[in-house]
Amino acid sequence: MPTKQTRSEPQLASIAGELPQKTPAPALALTAAVLGFALITLDASVVTVALPSIGSALGGGMSGLQWVVDAYTLAFASLMLSTGAFADRAGASRAYALGIGVFTLASAACGLAPTLPVLIGARVVQGVAAAVVLPASLSLVRQAYPDPARRARAVALWGAGGSVALALGPVAGGALTIAWDWRGIFFINLPLGVAALLLLLRAPRSERRPAPLDLPGQLTAVITLTAVTVAVIEGGTTGIAAGVVAVVAAALFLRIESRRPHPVVPLGLFRDRAVRVAVAAGAACSVAFYGVVFLFSLFFQRVQGRSALYAGLLFLPMSGLIGVTNVLSGKLAGRYGPRLPMLIGQALAVAGLLGLLAVGPGTPSVVVAVLLIPMALGCALTVPPLTAVMMDAVPAERAGLAAGVLNAARQVAGGLGIAVFGALVNGGSATGMRASLVLGAALFVPTLLLSFRLGGRPASRA
Repeated sequence: MPTKQTRSEPQLASIAGELPQKTPAPALALTAAVLGFALITLDASVVTVALPSIGSALGGGMSGLQWVVDAYTLAFASLMLSTGAFADRAGASRAYALGIGVFTLASAACGLAPTLPVLIGARVVQGVAAAVVLPASLSLVRQAYPDPARRARAVALWGAGGSVALALGPVAGGALTIAWDWRGIFFINLPLGVAALLLLLRAPRSERRPAPLDLPGQLTAVITLTAVTVAVIEGGTTGIAAGVVAVVAAALFLRIESRRPHPVVPLGLFRDRAVRVAVAAGAACSVAFYGVVFLFSLFFQRVQGRSALYAGLLFLPMSGLIGVTNVLSGKLAGRYGPRLPMLIGQALAVAGLLGLLAVGPGTPSVVVAVLLIPMALGCALTVPPLTAVMMDAVPAERAGLAAGVLNAARQVAGGLGIAVFGALVNGGSATGMRASLVLGAALFVPTLLLSFRLGGRPASRA
């Protein structure tokens, strides 16, 4: 009788390898990553147009409205220094799920907030969660597309999702405020957050990797940035005390970072002139962009009496052209090097800010919307090449850290810009509005001069 043959384990493994396997679809992982990135980007801009409605409902004055924006921005920016390492330690998919879950719950708390302090507290939690989502979402894209060419296209789509969300933020904020009320801008995050989590179920599970954390450095960075913002927004005795805390915390931060083997911000990074130029120019762009959107959201509604929806639509021309200009900037940088688009962009931003000095209460809103375009286009021309300059200035193994430092600096600068501009226009001062615009333009003067010293075509470093 023929004997029953049993197949060896290697044979079975070979046969199994030939059978169709169920593998997670990269497109679903990319969609989840794009949705998460768009969600946290949207929340940075959707709130601005709703600020007058929030102020009417919950009170708090100008400083309270500034904190509604800055509580999110500062938590997001300051923790971004460490959340990349956290995402590596926890695994990108786990970190992303945690971030989106907490962000969604915090959004519900924002929408249900009975008082302004509760809203501001929930915004802090949103910012913490957003800081986790950003690096984790990009890691999801990287692991879903191992092929460099396909990964490059996927990362471009990921970035485009953020640009579209930034552009639609003011319009969505205005529409939701009119159709629902200001609470709608937070409740809309709930179905979007759930959708992102459901998509994540098909994404590949991420491996945990060892990554050093600099908790003392991170803590002193948070204290420093928070104290500086309190000093600017609150002023008076509170502001003076906060200023003292900021100085002490900053000194401790510098001391800690100079001695840690794996600092959250390697101070040696700033010895490179290109790094200093990139960070300074990026910060100037963030102050100009976020500060101007904050100023003119209040101007359109409080001074000109426009509705939240109308005010949001007035920002659409400037924000809608950002994505197109980003692409143009990349092509210019590829052909002529980063210096040319950076110089043109910063000069255009300065001209745009100074052009807005002509705006008064009687200026037609449509004219103001047109005058906002040069500043936005100038920033959109500047940011892609300065990012390339930053990446080219550091070795490849430090690219993630450099990106975190650059993005954190830009977010912090945007939050501080809102704080300073809000303090200058407190009470509706037209003089304060002009002073804010002049200050924004002045920040570009040193970065323009330094940009002239950049090489036309920096050589890539391995």
